[in-house]
Amino acid sequence: MARINILREFCKGCNLCVHACPLKLISIGIEGTIYGTTIPVIDDGSERCTGCKLCAIACPDAAIEVYK
Repeated sequence: MARINILREFCKGCNLCVHACPLKLISIGIEGTIYGTTIPVIDDGSERCTGCKLCAIACPDAAIEVYK
């Protein structure tokens, strides 16, 4: 089982991770960033995460950590 952690202090809210997740475990959130965008959230079903790291690879700001 893997775990995803979004580092809010680095996230600009580009939401590339939302589109990169093959299992759709990350969605667009409602909490705003200092850039006027929204921070993605990990869905409650995140225990299904396989640790593929596609979300972290897609993130241009290195704001996602994936733990296996």
